[in-house]
Amino acid sequence: MQIYLVGGAVRDTLLNREVTERDYVVVGATPEQMLRKGFTQVGKDFPVFLHPSTKEEYALARTERKQGRGYTGFACDASPTITLEQDLLRRDLTVNAMAMDDEGNIIDPFNGQHDLQQRVLRHVSEAFTEDPLRVLRVARFAARYHSLSFHVHTDTLDLMRRISQSNELTFLSAPRVWQETAKALREAHPDVYFTTLKSVDALKHWFKELDKLWGVPNPSKWHPEIDTGVHTMMVLQQAVSLSDDLPVRFAALVHDLGKALTDTTQWPAHHGHDDLGLAAINQFCDRLGVPNQAHELGLLVSEHHCVVHRMLETSPENILQVFDKADAWRRPERFLQLLLVCKCDFLGRKNFAQRPYPQFKAWQDLLAILQSVDVKAIVRSGLKGSQIKDAVRKERLEMIKQFLASAHGLA
Repeated sequence: MQIYLVGGAVRDTLLNREVTERDYVVVGATPEQMLRKGFTQVGKDFPVFLHPSTKEEYALARTERKQGRGYTGFACDASPTITLEQDLLRRDLTVNAMAMDDEGNIIDPFNGQHDLQQRVLRHVSEAFTEDPLRVLRVARFAARYHSLSFHVHTDTLDLMRRISQSNELTFLSAPRVWQETAKALREAHPDVYFTTLKSVDALKHWFKELDKLWGVPNPSKWHPEIDTGVHTMMVLQQAVSLSDDLPVRFAALVHDLGKALTDTTQWPAHHGHDDLGLAAINQFCDRLGVPNQAHELGLLVSEHHCVVHRMLETSPENILQVFDKADAWRRPERFLQLLLVCKCDFLGRKNFAQRPYPQFKAWQDLLAILQSVDVKAIVRSGLKGSQIKDAVRKERLEMIKQFLASAHGLA
């Protein structure tokens, strides 16, 4: 029995990056031997075991043969005769197909160290095309290592495009697609994940609402970058710079989906895109199984970002509606998320990144003012039921009017 550290832990050790989890391959062993040593078997499709003390994963060396659709359609051979090189051959990228023994020696049959030095993400073999999930994984690695100047090899991009054109991506499960996408959204350059998928014609399968944004023009005065797909990626990068919060980054991604649905005869104007985006966001989230917090924030931003931007140009009733719809009274933290994405939307435009966005603080200041309404005093006045609600609303509207009058005076 021989045990090797494999995959991402070896890659990140060589890159001097923090190793967050370690996976091991066991060569020359049987499941019975592993169980006798106190390991716990957890793998259903192939033998994977948890170490009795560290709980790290130890998998028997294996080969895989494609026999079905999607990423689960494989026949696995994990017999003791499988060699380490055979196991590494089935992996996706050369930088992930290295192993390290207990003395720190690197086993690198596919030149992964060379590709690390050259900053190349390259497939190990033609078997890459057998697993459609690899299209998403490679795009995610491109996002993760973009700041280190990594790029996907052109031959690997060709294979990713071939997978996309075969429609194998449609056989992936929604939870796995969302898992890869959520990981990508947490990276430093999630925009690279989506632009890589776009470049190999892969967005259309699971992200079709997003895919349609490229080529949709915006007014040059407010969007010097013109293209809505480009703008969306810029907004996403602003979200990365301002927040680690997944719902904020997701809402930045979907905030303009409605622009692909507006009347093309009116382009580059997009009247009503805020409301048009709601159905598109629902379809997108339902397809991928997006968690509720991200889904709800995406809807809020789509519906209200235009009013947030034009605070001084809209009515007190519209402003109060934003507070009510966002439930800012009970969920001020979510209201802050809404404002944050709106700020990202404004800054995520060509040459806009350093511009001031006073709306961010203005909305916060107004919320603090509106929260000072003494509801208990209104109740003590003797009003009942809906009368209380009407009185609170009336007082808040008056406060908004005074705030806007003051803001216009300062302007």
